Amino acid sequence: MAAESDAITGLILAGGQGSRLGGADKGLHPFRGRPLVAHAIERLAPQVSQLLISANRNLDAYAAFGHPVLTDRLPGHAGPLAGLDAGLAACATPLLLTAPCDSPFLPDDLASRLRAGLGTHPVAYVSIGDDEHPVFALVRSEAHANLDAYLAGGGRKMREWMRRVGAVAVDFPDPEAFRNFNTAESFAP
Repeated sequence: MAAESDAITGLILAGGQGSRLGGADKGLHPFRGRPLVAHAIERLAPQVSQLLISANRNLDAYAAFGHPVLTDRLPGHAGPLAGLDAGLAACATPLLLTAPCDSPFLPDDLASRLRAGLGTHPVAYVSIGDDEHPVFALVRSEAHANLDAYLAGGGRKMREWMRRVGAVAVDFPDPEAFRNFNTAESFAP
C-alpha cells in the first residue's frame, strides 16, 4: 500500500510582498538562526511526496533549499490565490497541501487531519473555533478549473473562493501551531 503522502504535493506560499514587514521577503527573514521558509520546509516536507515553493522574488535564494520554485502566472502580486493557481498548475498528484512561509510551527499532522476532514469536498482548510486559516489548505487538483474561472472573473479573495467552491473547515486544537510571523513585533522574543 502506498504511503498517504504519495498522493499529496506540498506548496509553501512565499510570494507575498511582505508589506507588514516593511517590504522584506518574509520567507527569508531569520527566525531562530534560519530563514522562516526553512522551518516551514522542515515541517511540511515529511507530510508530502513532493514540495514546491511559490515565490516572486529572490528566486535563487529559494531554489537553494532544493525544491522547485514557481512564480505567479497572474501579474501584479495577486495574493495567495495566485500562488495556489501556480501550485495547482504544477501539481502532479490528486491533492495539493498549502502552507504559508511565515508559520514555523505548523503541525506535523496537518496533511492527515485535513485529509480526514476533506471527505468529498474540493478543499479542506484549517479553523480553530471561529478563527479561519484558509492558507493552510488541502485542495483537490480538479478544483483548478474552478479557481481559474474565479481568477479570470477578477476574484482575488481566498475565503470567497473557498466558500464558492464548497470548502470545508477542519478544526485544529492548537492556535500556536498556526501563529504567523508577518510583522517586526511578531519576531520579538
